[in-house]
Amino acid sequence: MEVIKLRDEYIKLGQALKAAGLVESGVEAKDVIVDGLVKVNGEVETQRGKKLHVGDKVEFDGEVISIED
Repeated sequence: MEVIKLRDEYIKLGQALKAAGLVESGVEAKDVIVDGLVKVNGEVETQRGKKLHVGDKVEFDGEVISIED
């Protein structure tokens, strides 16, 4: 499980995927999100700008990202 520590109140979904190294670019992040391949807290999320807060879990390609403070 990858852990992302928040510096601000939230991080956007596309940024989190890039920060965790699960995608190479913002374009790739947008593509996998729009294609419905990413889940946030168990639900498919198609908004790249979705704000993630402490406690959120992101799933993509068999990996889990945990958002912590």
